[in-house]
Amino acid sequence: MKLFTCTNCGQILYFENTWCQHCQQSTGLAEQNSQLFAISANNGDAFVLTNKGQYTGYRYCANHAYDVCNWLVPEESATPFCSACGLNHTIPNLQQPAFRERWALIEAAKHRLVYTLLRLKLPFTNKIVAPETGLGFDFVADERGDKKITGHDNGLITINIKEADNIEREKARKNMQEPYRTLLGHFRHEIGHYYWDTLIKDNYSNLTSCRQLFGDDRYDYDEALAQHYQNGAPVNWADHYISAYASSHPWEDWAETWAHYMHIMDTLETAWAYTVRIKPKLAKSADMQAEIDTDPYTETNFEKIIRQWLPLTYAMNSLNRSMGIGDVYPFVIAPAVVQKLAYIHNICCGQSRNNNSQWSYFS
Repeated sequence: MKLFTCTNCGQILYFENTWCQHCQQSTGLAEQNSQLFAISANNGDAFVLTNKGQYTGYRYCANHAYDVCNWLVPEESATPFCSACGLNHTIPNLQQPAFRERWALIEAAKHRLVYTLLRLKLPFTNKIVAPETGLGFDFVADERGDKKITGHDNGLITINIKEADNIEREKARKNMQEPYRTLLGHFRHEIGHYYWDTLIKDNYSNLTSCRQLFGDDRYDYDEALAQHYQNGAPVNWADHYISAYASSHPWEDWAETWAHYMHIMDTLETAWAYTVRIKPKLAKSADMQAEIDTDPYTETNFEKIIRQWLPLTYAMNSLNRSMGIGDVYPFVIAPAVVQKLAYIHNICCGQSRNNNSQWSYFS
């Protein structure tokens, strides 16, 4: 993610900041230029203070009242919600304090997801506008005798809110023998299913090329998953897939690879914002060196992106181990997986060109 600064005093801010700790002014994110603005309140409405001292009318998203959103909505907007919160179909019961805490964490992850979708210039609309093809989120809790499954169904993404509980999520990770499980990772995986439906399923050219690389999606999905959970992944799965679960079915291979593509793009943008340079003192190989000098969202050559990513993951994992924490990226990317990642990048670059006029302000 890019760096954000307070427009009042220049202090560096996090994406989620609702106020500046340096000048104490409230802040809000305007989607139109992806900037955190210092704002002043007037009769409950937020107004953006521009550099020229002129006031432009905005208000906070309605979910700002619950401390789960800091995005701004133009005063003339017909909806009280920002484009991220407008995707909500179901939210948890806010009468339960634990559920409110989980919802806050879920919204933080979802807003980061939507930021990346906007940066990639990928098409999406909510299910109120497009019930059949739109995107929506159900954030739900287990009920007595009814366990809610995180998943995707025709644009509706269900997230079990226990995934926002570190203990519950770690228990699930161990039970599933996964090396990595995060709330943001769930969002990125499930949105991959949505974009398979949106970008691949009904596009003959994309569908044909996708099947050549990821396999034939017409293979019975339920049977494939049953076989995976019964027999496990193939012995040599790491030569062809980003994760063991990706080997279960072409749809899951696509979604797992899509999630990692989003991991790569968002993390590299952060490294670019900090002008990160990787040059290990003892490593003579150029493969272990990288100067992250390009915004990945403007780079069409995926080979350059992956050359930067691999040294960065070595550095990040080493720093984590120095803190006594597990590897932040516990994966090895085989050449076959690089091909799949490059394919997804090319698909996204094509969408970016098609939608350039709509989201050009993020470039």
